[in-house]
Amino acid sequence: MTTVDASARVPVRTWLRPGVVTVAQGLLVALLSLGTHVALFVLSVVALALIPAFGVGFALFPVVTAGVRLCTGLHRRLARWGGVELAAPYLPAPAGAQFGTWRRFRWVVSDPATWRDLAWLLPGAVTGAVCLVAFALPAYALEGLVGLPMVLHTAGVRYGYGPFWPIDNTFQALLCFPIGALLLAVGVASGRWLVWLHVRFAGFFLPPTRGAALALRVRQLTVTRAEAVDAQAAELRRIERDLHDGAQARLVALSMSIGLAEQLVGDDPEAVRRLLAEARETSGQALAELRGLVRGIHPPVLAERGLPGAVRALALAVPLPVEVTVDLPGRPVAPVESAAYFAVAEALANVGKHSGATRAWVTLRHTAGRLTVVVGDDGRGGATPAAGGGLAGTGRRLAAFDGTMTVTSPAGGPTVICMELPCELSSPRISPSSGTG
Repeated sequence: MTTVDASARVPVRTWLRPGVVTVAQGLLVALLSLGTHVALFVLSVVALALIPAFGVGFALFPVVTAGVRLCTGLHRRLARWGGVELAAPYLPAPAGAQFGTWRRFRWVVSDPATWRDLAWLLPGAVTGAVCLVAFALPAYALEGLVGLPMVLHTAGVRYGYGPFWPIDNTFQALLCFPIGALLLAVGVASGRWLVWLHVRFAGFFLPPTRGAALALRVRQLTVTRAEAVDAQAAELRRIERDLHDGAQARLVALSMSIGLAEQLVGDDPEAVRRLLAEARETSGQALAELRGLVRGIHPPVLAERGLPGAVRALALAVPLPVEVTVDLPGRPVAPVESAAYFAVAEALANVGKHSGATRAWVTLRHTAGRLTVVVGDDGRGGATPAAGGGLAGTGRRLAAFDGTMTVTSPAGGPTVICMELPCELSSPRISPSSGTG
């Protein structure tokens, strides 16, 4: 026999709130579908029909297509409510494809996504109409729940509600209460499933085709490869510059000091001692710079202690409390581990320099074949991955491994940087969560 703790029961408001939100979402999707789909479809047909007429359609059709893509793009974003991610399937615009030009028209017409969008307009309007009727029932039911039919009947107004049209007596007016409650319960309970079905139906038309997805993937890999090559070239130039301006200059000075000491060894022993002391100091500085350069290429702490230990070491160097939470049942491959380490280092450096925060946190976890790194702080916010900045460089470093970076930093904070890298783990081990302050 199973007993249920009364404290574990779900309150009615906890069940009702997400249902009401889903009803509102469904009404928005339905109104968007009915309000724009039919109009855009008619405009598209008219624009295509006007192509033979003085060429007006050549300029008009790309404009209408831009509106269609704006509408379908909004539907792709709203599809996230149903747990579906729909990527934009459009081919990139060629150079000089301005509105009113033949190149623009040819690009729009030759893109298969254009015709898939047009094919979605009318079916989307139909499903939107179904959703509108379904989601309007809970709103309609509220009239009965607040007693509006009874009030109007008492005032002598003939009022229609549900199956009773018109309401002729008090009993029919009172019966609106249970009917309203039933309609509201059905609408709230089925709302999320209707949104899910509408989104799944959109998934037949709006995602990229296999060929388009492959073309988008090739283009993305081309861009990330170019960025990785540029980043590698910049890193090599940095190493060369650091060697030339730092360790190499100090080693040249060391050689000169030793050579001068050789010349003075028999004439001025005191000067020789000073020169040797300077040479020893210079050699120490050169060694420190070489060690720093090596740490910038691949930190020894990362090789010895892995990503969790290296991140904790970074957290200790930040002049504010940093909580580190680790959930890694293994160790990523070395290139991914290095990329994640330097991404955390850049983010924590920004926290210490610019955030004005009192605390920060770092979370490392691996789920579904992806390494997720989250760095956050309670500072003033306003962080952006601007071109030429450290966060932009971090994004390029992650993109080389097919990773992503999302920066959420509203004015007033908090700032949360979420980085994801696809990878598999090796060397399984237990890595408990811990805090570092």
